[in-house]
Amino acid sequence: MADGIECPFLFNLCSKGQNMSNYSSYFALIARGMAMGAADVVPGVSGGTIAFITGIYDRLLNALKSVNPSLLKVLGDEGVAGVWQRIDGTFLVCVFGGVLTSILSFAHVITWFLATYPEMLWAFFFGLILVSGLHMIRQVHHWHAATIITLIAGIVIAYAVGVLTPTSLEPEPVTLFFAGSIAICAMILPGISGSFILLMMGLYGPVIDAVKSLNFSVLIVFGLGCIGGLLSFSHVLSWLLKKHRDLAISLLTGLMLGALGKVWPWKETLETRVNSSGELVPLIQANVSPMNYQGITGQPAYLVESIGLMIFAIALVAMIEWVDSKKH
Repeated sequence: MADGIECPFLFNLCSKGQNMSNYSSYFALIARGMAMGAADVVPGVSGGTIAFITGIYDRLLNALKSVNPSLLKVLGDEGVAGVWQRIDGTFLVCVFGGVLTSILSFAHVITWFLATYPEMLWAFFFGLILVSGLHMIRQVHHWHAATIITLIAGIVIAYAVGVLTPTSLEPEPVTLFFAGSIAICAMILPGISGSFILLMMGLYGPVIDAVKSLNFSVLIVFGLGCIGGLLSFSHVLSWLLKKHRDLAISLLTGLMLGALGKVWPWKETLETRVNSSGELVPLIQANVSPMNYQGITGQPAYLVESIGLMIFAIALVAMIEWVDSKKH
């Protein structure tokens, strides 16, 4: 009789524990997605960087590349449940739900920080990218001439993209579609920001304005371009990581480290432009020493606060790595 009472109790207790574990796992994925979305709003910071340092990068690519025509056969053989399992549907919903929630929620916050306290915001991301690059270097198992060359090539490419002068394209449907395709490819590459690619095209303002005002005529076309680019490019990147992982990681590390020049917190504005909202915003900037920043720009450098945020970002990544090592 005791057994008959005890076993269901233990079963229910274990089930509740398992459900709580599942819920915490879902919330952790949503939080990672929100971090990716917040990073994607900022020109110069890649959501792919966040995905990599939070340990979901490979899983994300594998889930995305599984979305292909072969799913039709899976649908016929195993039904919707089989398709959902094949594409890691719960994972994708959690991550991209977090991304979308973050973009819609933080578009105003991030743009406010960029306008009000850019030094501190960029300092946080500088620390985040720096420690992430060091984390990625450790993922290269065999260093040789080819990996060193690809590392240097990645640094040069990212730095060159960072110093390009932005152009200005009209937000027409065809332009928005291809801009979405290109920007999303940059988004899943650690070190190259999709938002910065949009800035290079002169479309960052119109897209951010569309997000803030929920202009669906713009967002739908841009989103379709993102979906197309994401599904196609993920196959290429996943193949590279599977077949030539050390080369791919060294290239991605270079891209990330090369982006540090773009996210340096203290900049002098050399040229400005008028954005789609009629506001005067920087066009060409040069990095300056924080010691000379206030004298050159007339703005406070927030040196102590910025260094504190850099250290916080480094500690945050170190903590994530420590938690991940405990799991394994």
